[in-house]
Amino acid sequence: MPIDENLASYSDLAFKSAIVVYALVWVMLVWQFAITRKVPTAARELVTVGGGSDTPPPAAPQLIGKVVDTGRPQRPFSERLGNMAFAVLFVAFASHGLSIVLRGFATHRFPLGNMFEFISMATAAAVLLGLVLLRDVRYRGMWAFLLAPVLILLFLAGTKLHVDAAPVVPALKSYWLPIHVTVVSIGSGVFLVSGVASVMFLYRLWQPAGHESDNVFGRVAAMLPDAQTLDRLAYRTTVIGFPIFGTGVILGAIWAESAWGRFWGWDPKETCSFIAWVLYAAYLHARATSGWRDTKAAWINIAGFVAMLFNLFIINIVVSGLHSYAGLN
Repeated sequence: MPIDENLASYSDLAFKSAIVVYALVWVMLVWQFAITRKVPTAARELVTVGGGSDTPPPAAPQLIGKVVDTGRPQRPFSERLGNMAFAVLFVAFASHGLSIVLRGFATHRFPLGNMFEFISMATAAAVLLGLVLLRDVRYRGMWAFLLAPVLILLFLAGTKLHVDAAPVVPALKSYWLPIHVTVVSIGSGVFLVSGVASVMFLYRLWQPAGHESDNVFGRVAAMLPDAQTLDRLAYRTTVIGFPIFGTGVILGAIWAESAWGRFWGWDPKETCSFIAWVLYAAYLHARATSGWRDTKAAWINIAGFVAMLFNLFIINIVVSGLHSYAGLN
């Protein structure tokens, strides 16, 4: 069937709009970091000043027989800014999802036939998982760090990796395409959230809760959850992503047997996917092993995500193999 050029142009417009709105959300979150006071330090200073005195603090005046309408307390501007950013984030995700749907209708196929479409799907999965797991106010500070790699990936996809809407190559005209690649892209998006959580966990260990330094690094750390909460988030997301990605690898092997007559051939992409899967298995094992569950396990988790990025960019663009379907040619 011919490509619907109108839907394709609307898909590209929605994709660009999503990037702009994601960037707006990121700017709002960074602004929130800039204007938020580091409350723990101020509280410690107050305790230090009054620590040597036994005089009790003056009691609040009691108003007997009077009704005082204090009204609803005014929230700080930084908190309201963070809430606005989270609300605008839904608009960005809706535009992002619309671009994927329109791309599929424009090409009359599942929109996962090249690197551009894969990155769009994977980042959408990461944002969706974030909207589910990071909806609590205590996680709001993490969004600036999660949106940073999402914006970088979407910018690269929209500039260097963008291809016009077109049919897939004959090798990808199979019902296995939406099954295998969708599962792998969702698993990759989940691992993106896990990798960011582990990076933030290591950052929080450097700036522990209640002992943040009196500079910009401490101010940023004060907006994040404590280290153990971030560690649990990294573990939970990896527990979600590990079976999803593993299922995608198995489904790819079944597709390989159908297409090439063998389940596994140590193709560069197969090999790198297997390495990433082993690294995440090692992380889950290290996370449950005494003496490994803190920084060592976090570094293994980050190594797994680096392997995923290597598999996405280096294997697809630089290395030639049976999975060379980046669509850049």
